[in-house]
Amino acid sequence: MVLFHGLEGSSASHYAKALMQAVAARGWHGAVSHFRGCGGVDNPLPRAYHAGDAAEVRWILQRLSGRFAAIAAVGVSLGGSMLLNYLADDGQAALPLAAAAVSAPLDLVAASTRLDRGLGKLLYTRMFMDTLKPKAMASLQRHPGLFDGARLSRARTFIEFDDLVTAPIHGFGTALNYWTQASSKPRLGQIARPTLVLNARNDPFLPESALPDASQVSPAVTLDFPSDGGHVGFATGPFPGRIDWLPQRLLAFIAPHLQSAAPECHSR
Repeated sequence: MVLFHGLEGSSASHYAKALMQAVAARGWHGAVSHFRGCGGVDNPLPRAYHAGDAAEVRWILQRLSGRFAAIAAVGVSLGGSMLLNYLADDGQAALPLAAAAVSAPLDLVAASTRLDRGLGKLLYTRMFMDTLKPKAMASLQRHPGLFDGARLSRARTFIEFDDLVTAPIHGFGTALNYWTQASSKPRLGQIARPTLVLNARNDPFLPESALPDASQVSPAVTLDFPSDGGHVGFATGPFPGRIDWLPQRLLAFIAPHLQSAAPECHSR
């Protein structure tokens, strides 16, 4: 089981720990792949990672495919967007026998617009900028002229950051082009591997109106949109709640597809 974390996440993220514990309890191998610059490791290159980075997901899965009899993949938030784009790109040739995307920003225009306004801007966008901007500034010091450092210092929103850093560095030009081209929602009809798309209807990162319906996805895609769960929360029980529902939901979807191909998924 390979987990692709969310924006600025790592193997220390709460969902990563919970899923890897559940995976280990089944006797499976689990791996959390850190994207460039995450997990406390500096990124020496100008490029980083982005929501449409199918090539990064493909590279990671290819490195693991020769070692294991069967592979499944879960992507969380931005990692879910990356995974869905990869699955759409590769179709039936995609390496995971089954996959799941949790709280993925399926429509990046809608998600970024929501995060750049009101409570989203005050809470979530500010939190992300606290780590994204220092990393970008460190990259600028290694690669002078990469972008305008003064503009980066003034950036307070995703459109400002993505327009200056993410989009041009990764070949999209502008934030709007990036969000449009990297959104996975228009590509869900191209997915051929069994894939669960799990989003809470009250996710503060993505308005309910941006969620797809069954007519917009392939027969391989299962949509699950519970009314509650927030963004990668899905806590159950009395406050502060348990977080075991999410890994169990993911494994309940994925396990039958793995077991039909390789009952124990042990290393070769």
